Amino acid sequence: MEGILALMIPLAPFIMVVAIVWMANQRKLEEKRLSATAAMTAEEAVRHASRISELEDRIKVLERIVTDSGYNVATQIEALRDTRRVDEDDSGVPLSMDRKERV
Repeated sequence: MEGILALMIPLAPFIMVVAIVWMANQRKLEEKRLSATAAMTAEEAVRHASRISELEDRIKVLERIVTDSGYNVATQIEALRDTRRVDEDDSGVPLSMDRKERV
């Protein structure tokens, strides 16, 4: 034990210097990690704020549509169904360049 202690005493300043340099590098790395995380969090916050603003605008439009007295949702839905039914039935006059209508 005395031999190890006798060997450690002259090496103590070098070991301390290595430990101090290592701790300084660890601190710098941690600061870089924190700044990168802060930047990513700020970008994410801006993106979320933008998306929330869009959704609020859409909700305002929907509220205006629902509360508008002249807007009849059921009538509009039926009109869409009727349009779809016409498209599905393939009704109408086919356009053909070979045959022209005669008057």
